[in-house]
Amino acid sequence: MVLEAPYIKAKPTITWEPLPANFVLPDDPVENTQQPALAAALTDALGAAGYIQPEMLIASNLGLVATVNKNTVVKAPDWFYVPQVHPLAEGVIRRSYTPNTEGANVAIVMEFLSEAEGGELSVRATPPYGKLHFYEHILQVPTYVIYDPYEGILEVRYLQDGRYVLHSANEQGRVWIPQLELYLGIWSGERLGQTMNWLRWWDNLGNLLLWSSEQAEQERQRADQESQRAEQERQRAERLAAKLRELGVDPD
Repeated sequence: MVLEAPYIKAKPTITWEPLPANFVLPDDPVENTQQPALAAALTDALGAAGYIQPEMLIASNLGLVATVNKNTVVKAPDWFYVPQVHPLAEGVIRRSYTPNTEGANVAIVMEFLSEAEGGELSVRATPPYGKLHFYEHILQVPTYVIYDPYEGILEVRYLQDGRYVLHSANEQGRVWIPQLELYLGIWSGERLGQTMNWLRWWDNLGNLLLWSSEQAEQERQRADQESQRAEQERQRAERLAAKLRELGVDPD
């Protein structure tokens, strides 16, 4: 009697090689107008609040590179954050990012809902790798965010013991993002003429991080209020001067 040895899937060999100069990056079109708007709004709020530092990398639709079994694999998330990267030489444009070679590992990845094959929850473990598998097992990104702006559904997964675990939201519907020490949640409203369910940041005190346009509007309102107060003071002074003149007193 011959017993067959159980099939044991070999663990892939993962290395971190810069993207080959002749590698042709996919030129997939953006699936809808909400995706770039969501990504831009997230970055704008961080920049306006002073969270972005020169050594960081925050990008959208930029290729993340890993070499798996000597094959180059690239995924381009809708938004991602790296806490520290090596500076580029003067005049060099970043066309991709290879973790552990060009800087630190990717800390946060966000994907906005799509209907494409290899979607946000795909665990396909063979080429072309599913996104969840790629971020979980190959890049090992600590925080993976999936967001459906149409249904207003936000899912945040933490990497624990090599596997993603869904993390629950607080009473306000916000989820803690430890790498930025901020909460992430859904906010419905208008930005730059576009009304939708936005992803937004809150600090640990519950303060909303404002977009640059909101900060500018606040400054405008503050300036208007100062101007109104100054005008009220001027009118009050004129009334007082007029009253003094009626009493025969020269206010000057």
